[in-house]
Amino acid sequence: MTYLLFVLGLVALFFGGELLVRGATAVARHFRLSPMLIGLTIVGFGTSAPEMLVSVQAALAGQPAIAIGNVLGSNIANILLILGISSVIAPLVIPVKKLWRDLGFMLLATAVIWIMLLDGTVTRLDGVLLIAGLVVFLVTAFLTSKVEDVEVAQGDVVQWKAWAMTLGGLIVLVVGARLLVNSSTELARAFGISEAVIGLTIVAVGTSLPELATSLIAAIRKQTEIAVGNIVGSNIFNIFAILGVTALIDPIPADPRFASVDMVWVSASALGLSILAFALGGLPRIAGVALLLAYGGYVVLI
Repeated sequence: MTYLLFVLGLVALFFGGELLVRGATAVARHFRLSPMLIGLTIVGFGTSAPEMLVSVQAALAGQPAIAIGNVLGSNIANILLILGISSVIAPLVIPVKKLWRDLGFMLLATAVIWIMLLDGTVTRLDGVLLIAGLVVFLVTAFLTSKVEDVEVAQGDVVQWKAWAMTLGGLIVLVVGARLLVNSSTELARAFGISEAVIGLTIVAVGTSLPELATSLIAAIRKQTEIAVGNIVGSNIFNIFAILGVTALIDPIPADPRFASVDMVWVSASALGLSILAFALGGLPRIAGVALLLAYGGYVVLI
């Protein structure tokens, strides 16, 4: 039954995230937001809703290792696994002129959370600072976006349906998140696996399914701005919003391995993506293969 609930939780997260993204994207297009802004904010944040729900519920349930491991593991999987798979399927062009500021925010968020994890606790004050970082990012993104270039397609979902899809997606995500946290915790205890490892791998990849689906579809459709913006926005949101909100609810004690081991991978992934974006202007298939090999190495070493 535990295995069944775990699978049901993953399925609910996937379909809930899909509904949320489709609804939120339709709402965003109604207000003539650019594709890059949609990818960075609406889609990126929408696909991170599972991570938010899982981390908050894990913190409330007294499972802080899953809360932090979920976020760090998701950020690693987003770049190494999801962009790796996406670029192998269809080489991704990264518009550095449009994305340099957001790559900078991702690197800043990564550096900030690494510093916060060094003392072993993400405090409520840390949470306030993280939320402030999110606000600065959102204000900057919206003020510098060009909304006049976006046209509303005739086939877009009507607004009431878009809002209904968004709300329905959130409800399904809540159910899926609860199933996933409860079942994964039972599995960890049954096999003697630490909650940190479970959060960094199974839960992290599970909650990243919406990002995977979105980026794969975008890559296949040659919508590079959505594919890459989704991942960059999701990584920023994971740190600033998810850990910020979770710490505000209850200070999060952090396993020492997060700062000494996993943050090295999180930082290397973010820095590597930025270097590839500036040096190559995107991710060719060979870069995608390298990212996938790196993720395989991470999973083996964990």
